[in-house]
Amino acid sequence: MPIINANGANLHYEITGNGKEIIVFSHGLLWSGEMFAEQVKYFQDRYTCITYDHRGQGKSEVTPTGYDMETVYQDAVALIEGLKIAPCHFAGLSMGGFVGMRIAARRPDLLKSVILMETTADAEPFAFKYKILNTIVGLFGVKSVTSKVMPIMFGKTFMTDSSRSKLRKEWTEKLQSNKKTITKAVTGVITRQSVFDEVSKINVPTLILVGDEDVATVPEKSQRLHSQIKNSKFILIKNAGHSSSVEEPMQINKAIENFLANY
Repeated sequence: MPIINANGANLHYEITGNGKEIIVFSHGLLWSGEMFAEQVKYFQDRYTCITYDHRGQGKSEVTPTGYDMETVYQDAVALIEGLKIAPCHFAGLSMGGFVGMRIAARRPDLLKSVILMETTADAEPFAFKYKILNTIVGLFGVKSVTSKVMPIMFGKTFMTDSSRSKLRKEWTEKLQSNKKTITKAVTGVITRQSVFDEVSKINVPTLILVGDEDVATVPEKSQRLHSQIKNSKFILIKNAGHSSSVEEPMQINKAIENFLANY
């Protein structure tokens, strides 16, 4: 299992493919690099695809501290520099997007482009609600909030499509596999500071994707981000919620493919 010590945390990562161009995929809260399995499968013949798990999530180390977004951003910078893969394309979903936009604004030398999925530059608007859920998880575990969290993480179409019941079950089990220590990462996400004033500095090519059924980070948030980043491209993903890479992989893959064709 490949591990790199990045910024004081042992992070699990996987490298697939051997293309000259490199895409780093950065996952959303409560998940792992596995949420980009369909993207890796699609791009691995032409690109080198790298997925990694944020500290305290997936197979990465649960550190005592360091879950604020500034530290998680520094983790990603250390990973890119440690693997010597700059400049690369960086694709971040939700929490991964928080990381991606910080890198793009502050360390553009590390990137060829940035892809921001289901994300926002604003502070968390539902912090109080999520703090309550986080407290319940700390006391009783993730299973106790599964019925509340799944409709936040996935759109209505995915949650009601009978043909995807097996896939829904798979992702429900992945959610429930989180240990109580996931509360550390959740706290880091819901207490993050706004970086909206920073993202106007982003000059690397930027693609913004959001599902039309995303209730965690509504499309208006992505539109707001699009308005702040000069020459960014915005695409609405149909019938997708907050985990569009899982829900509508072909729409995501095609959007990324067309975007990267220019770089």
